[in-house]
Formats: sequence, C-alpha cells, structure tokens
Amino acid sequence: MWEKLLKHSILLSVLTSVILGVIAAFITMVNVGDSLLGGIAAGLILGIAVIYPLVLTLINLTAIFFGCVNPQYIRKGKHFEWLTLLLGMLYSLLLFPFTDINFADWTVTLYNTQKHTPIWTEGAPTILILAAVGILGYLFLSCSRIAKVPPLITVLEIAAMYIGMVQCILWIIQIIRWDVIYLYLCLFPLNCILIGIKVIRLKVLEWQREHPDQMKCFKNRHIQWLNEKLRRSAVWPAAAFLLMWPLLGIIICILLLFGQQPDSAIRAWTETSDWNLSLQTAPQNIYYDEHYLCTVAAGGHRKVVKPIRMGVRHGHPVIVNRQLCVANAFEQILEERVPDLHRRIRNFYDRYGFPIAKLIRSPYAADVVYFIMKPLEWVFLLVIYATDVKPENRIAVQYLPKNYVSLPS
Repeated sequence: MWEKLLKHSILLSVLTSVILGVIAAFITMVNVGDSLLGGIAAGLILGIAVIYPLVLTLINLTAIFFGCVNPQYIRKGKHFEWLTLLLGMLYSLLLFPFTDINFADWTVTLYNTQKHTPIWTEGAPTILILAAVGILGYLFLSCSRIAKVPPLITVLEIAAMYIGMVQCILWIIQIIRWDVIYLYLCLFPLNCILIGIKVIRLKVLEWQREHPDQMKCFKNRHIQWLNEKLRRSAVWPAAAFLLMWPLLGIIICILLLFGQQPDSAIRAWTETSDWNLSLQTAPQNIYYDEHYLCTVAAGGHRKVVKPIRMGVRHGHPVIVNRQLCVANAFEQILEERVPDLHRRIRNFYDRYGFPIAKLIRSPYAADVVYFIMKPLEWVFLLVIYATDVKPENRIAVQYLPKNYVSLPS
C-alpha cells in the first residue's frame, strides 16, 4: 500500500487540481466572464498552493505506519521528504505577507489588527540554532547506512532530531488558531514531526533486519559498554530522549558564549504577546483608517511625515499630521461650497484610495506617498487660504472630537 501511495501521489494531486480548475472555470465564467482556460489555470494554481501541501502531509502521515523494504521506494520516500522540506519553507515564506504578523516585540505599539512576532527577537537565534540542529540530525540519520554507523552515534542523531521536533511542537502550540492561513503555517512543522517519526522508525526496523555481526569498538570502556547496550534498536527512541537533555545543555552553553541568555529557549516563546504561550501584555493597538493619508501619517517615519497629535476619525483614535489636516480641511470646504463636486471626488477617492492604502505596508512606502502628495497639499492650502477667513483655525480643528470643535460662523 505504501509503495502504491508513493507511486500515485503526484497523479492524485494533479487530478485534484484539474477538478478544482474545472470548478473554478465555471465560477469565473458565470461571475466574471473569464475563459475556460483561465479558470483551469486558476484551479491548477489553487491545487498546487492549497491541495498539494495537504497531499504531502497525508503521504508523510501514512508513511509512519508502513515499513517499506524496497530500496527503490525508500529513495522515493526520501525525495518526498526533501520536497516537503523545500516546499514547506517556500510556502511558509509566501504565506507570511498574508498574515497580520509584524516582526516587532511586544513592547512596540502596532496598528489595527497587527500582531507581534510569535518568537521573541532576542531569543530567535537560539530557536534557529536548535531547529538547525534538528535538521542536521535528520540529514545525517536519513542519508547514512545504518549498518555502518555505531548505535551510539545513531542515538545522538535521533536526540538532535528530538530537539528540532520540540521546536516544531512549540511553534504549532504558539500560533495555532481557527484561521486557514495560520493552520497552513502549522503544516510545515507538522510535516517535520511526521518525517522525524518516520525516519526514526525506519532506521530501527532497518537495524533489526540487518543484524550486523560487527560493531565498531571505542577505546573508552564506558562508551564501549553503552554502545553494546544500544545494539537493541528498540531502546533507541527512549535512549535518545535521555541523551537529548545533555545535548541541549551543551548547545545552550555554546550559545552563551555568543551572547544568548541561558533561558532563551523558553523566553523566546513566552516573552511575546498575542499568542498562546505569551506571558506579556502589549500596548493597545492604535487604530488607523483605510483612508490612505491616515495610513501615511501613522505608518511613515516620524522625521518625514511629522505626526503632530492624536485625533479621532469614525470614533477611533488616529495619528494625524499637517498634511492629513490640510487635506481634510480642503474636503470640508468642498462639501460646504460645492457638494455635487465633492460627492464625485469622494466616490473616486473611495474607489481608488482604499486599494492604494492596502499597498502601504512599510514606513518607506508611506514616506513616498507623503512626498507625492506634497504638491497637492500646497494646492489644498491655497484653496483654504483663498476661501476661509481663519484658515489655520479650520486646519487645527480637523480630527478633534466634535465637542472640542468651534469653527467661526
């Protein structure tokens, strides 16, 4: 069964993608008028991005329960493992822009629905090193012929894999929630755990099948005694669990020499906010509107966009700068003097301004928009000064609570 699943898994995922493509084609033809070819292409992309990760997960889960003795299919199994690791890293990187995760610690004030980093930035090097140790353990164990490796070394490799698998478990516990994107972000570490379990089980079975008569001897009699005890491969998983702790201690001691704290492996998960293992409470997020000048005022570098105070828009606190106040004062004059023109401009702005605001995802983008808007700001200012008796008063009261506003009649 395991061999058949390996053989037909790619075909299964392609067929599923084609079926989704046909469904997507009918939907797009009915609602948008796209071509059948475009719908199928969209479905294929959907299948590759959504279905194939699930198929790989199913393969890795099923592989745990079936011992494959055919060397050809063992090699194919490794190919699926490597494909899972490469695609898992790629898909995870592509998914991050679609989340609300901001790589800032809990002490930083964020905006709207943004979330702080799930891993404390100062402890992130420790987590990355521990994950790398797990990957190295997998590579050495997976690529080595078990009969030519001393049992003690094999157990050490399994212990290294355990360390990496623990990081995967902590990541899943940290971010899991009933949200499609976050569930997909859990797929990669879940597959790493499944691959680790499968490789350990296969190596144990491989040792039991081969029963090597010769065993490497160590000069140290204590290590030699331990090596002899580990000839029974059934004890490897338990022995590796015991060996994992001194190995972890050695790694932490080495990391201390490079400036990491001794408890970074724990604090990396708890010194966070917004997540399941978090122990800190972050400052309340500041709300800013989809109005893209509000995004500029709140998101640009302070020295460039020059925020001046907090304001209120649609009942929510917003950061305002002079450019934002000038633009809103200009709009207010249009609404008072030429309401029909104002309505047309407002509709145009609502149609194109909000999509632009969604593209402003970095302080540098906000700075660019600020400079682009500068000539318009001068035009707005000219109109305000030409039509209002006290123009600066009108500008100053923008985005203040209504009970504070007192414009001249």
